[in-house]
Amino acid sequence: MKRSRKVLLWIAAVPFMVLAIAVVVVATYDWNRIKPGINEKVSQAIGRSFAIQGDLSVAWRREPTEGGLRALVPWPEFVARDIRVANPDWAKQPQFAQLDAVRFRLAPLPLLTHRIVIPSLQLEHPVVDAERDAKGRASWDFALPQSSEPSAWQLDLRAIGFDRGLITVDDAASKVKLKVTVEPLQQAIPFDQIMAQQATDAREQAGRSAGSAAKKALANAKEKEEDKLGGAASATSYLFAWQVEGTYQGTPLKGNGRTGGVIALQEADRPFPVQADVHIGDSHIALVGTLTDPVHLGALDLKLWFSGSSMAKLYPITGLTLPDTPPYATEGRLQAELHRNSSHFSYRDFHGRVGGSDLAGSLEFATGGDRPKLSGKLRSQLLQFADLAPLIGADSNAEKQQRGDATPQPADKVLPVEPFRTERWKTMDADVNFTGARIVRGKDLPIDSLNTHLLLDNGVLRLDPLNFGMAGGTVTSNIQLDGSQAAMRGALKLNARRLKIKQLFPTVDVMNTSFGEINGDASLAARGNSVAALLGSANGELKLLMNDGAISKNLLETAGLNVGNIVIGKLFGDKVVKINCAAADLGANNGLFDTRLFVFDTEDAVINIEGTVNFTDERLNLDVKPHTKGFRVFSLRSPLYVKGTLKNPDVGVQTGPLLLRGGGALALGVLAAPAAALLPLVAMSHQDAPNTCTTVLEQMRAPAKVVAPVKGKKA
Repeated sequence: MKRSRKVLLWIAAVPFMVLAIAVVVVATYDWNRIKPGINEKVSQAIGRSFAIQGDLSVAWRREPTEGGLRALVPWPEFVARDIRVANPDWAKQPQFAQLDAVRFRLAPLPLLTHRIVIPSLQLEHPVVDAERDAKGRASWDFALPQSSEPSAWQLDLRAIGFDRGLITVDDAASKVKLKVTVEPLQQAIPFDQIMAQQATDAREQAGRSAGSAAKKALANAKEKEEDKLGGAASATSYLFAWQVEGTYQGTPLKGNGRTGGVIALQEADRPFPVQADVHIGDSHIALVGTLTDPVHLGALDLKLWFSGSSMAKLYPITGLTLPDTPPYATEGRLQAELHRNSSHFSYRDFHGRVGGSDLAGSLEFATGGDRPKLSGKLRSQLLQFADLAPLIGADSNAEKQQRGDATPQPADKVLPVEPFRTERWKTMDADVNFTGARIVRGKDLPIDSLNTHLLLDNGVLRLDPLNFGMAGGTVTSNIQLDGSQAAMRGALKLNARRLKIKQLFPTVDVMNTSFGEINGDASLAARGNSVAALLGSANGELKLLMNDGAISKNLLETAGLNVGNIVIGKLFGDKVVKINCAAADLGANNGLFDTRLFVFDTEDAVINIEGTVNFTDERLNLDVKPHTKGFRVFSLRSPLYVKGTLKNPDVGVQTGPLLLRGGGALALGVLAAPAAALLPLVAMSHQDAPNTCTTVLEQMRAPAKVVAPVKGKKA
């Protein structure tokens, strides 16, 4: 054999000899000798004790994923048993984590280019104790050394696998205490099977939380094809089950779920299946979906269900400032792009029930910037008026208790005293449009529609506009509540135009032939953190005009006007009285509403109301003076007083001189100024006939007339 050929053969044989020697050395070396060095280096790197207490071994394995000649190169598999990582000194428990073993394979060839390639890191029976104290110190924060120069080595960890485990969380900063156990399933469960089962379970829970109508609404809603989770998600399976119990901000928490078995860290398009069914107090959250690209926080794609006694209870769980509501249930698709400094969440095409009302829409929630921001569009086809009561604390004490409010309404008060949660208004901004196609208040007073644009900016809440379609007319308004101040400042501007009386009271027969309308204006400014406090400090004015209508005790009782139905009952009994014109001009000064003008012109009499309503203490001080037209209605000659409170009014006959018959000739000239102020509200009827209020108001503007006494007549 020629010498050159022998040299070439030796050169070619050297790598194989080196590999063979390496295989022998790796297989026969006692790797436990280097454990002290590893323990010391890692402990220094993480700033706390690290120890491999069991065996450290290395064995050679073929890598099944490799092809070609690379399949002939064996890979070392490292196994370290009984690993302990200590907690910092301030923690309650001594150990942060302990594992029965850590197992991984290392690709040898990339080491030549300073790359550490680990296809999968397997954690066997991890037990983790995570703590954070009230000062914000967290046991999962490691004091890793900082280097000014980049490392020559690059770590490529592609996946993490695990088996049964136990995780405990004691977070004093967030008031969270949890115990999570993880166990392998007896067999893999397909994604679609878990999705179907969770949908059934969540809808059953919706029925328990918000009633059978909520369960039916979720089950009957048709899902759009683009909102179905499928494709890569359907190809995944669940391998582990987990259970959790504990407390969340003092509220009991319990739940369960399932996950996949391997978290892909480098394959951004490989989904990791997740499922959860959790109860926090009486709030229920369920989800099924996937997490992708977790090393970069990646993205979530979930089917998400919420239900509970009030949406406001989701604030400590989600960070969303939501209103107090009746029991609710929703179902929709949540997609999220997760980033360290800012994330974006989209709850798309959700549907559900809130009390007796349907609710649907899409919402976006973006973090980052000065404050997170909620935006989107909501709609309701049929909105029960009573479902709006919790927004201002006007629901019953039993309903308040159910939704967790600690401010019961006093038995002697009408105006809601429940404070607005203004401290939450400063935690996020909002830009949400809401449309209610039809609103119903009982059976008798339908409101055609509602639309509003809600804006929340740094603690200032605006409803601009807040518009109602009511009884063939419109109510346009805008409200501003500045919750950034200790005593909230509020402002209201409202205009009611051409409300048709026969549509407003469709069940009253006498209204069916009425061409009358209601028009009104209100402008108020106030301070206070509840409806009662706001009205108790209000300044401004209120004007109202109604022509060609009717009134009765029963009608006012249906409308919830407690004082009015008592007064009308004493004046007219139970009969329906036709009204030519009703006019009111009230001025407000620090919660005291004064009747600059309050008059009803009927077929039989003119009824003038004078005095004040003090919303600070809800006390009434009114005089009701009926003036008969001619001699037909003798019972109207005696004036009434209205004392007491809005909750318990005291209505009786005035003592002292009685009004004399012939009251049709009134000294109305003193009402000239308020009467003139109401003339702009006069509207023409559909038949273009003169509005009856025009005549009444013009008479009030006329010079005063002296009423001659009629002698010899008694009440």
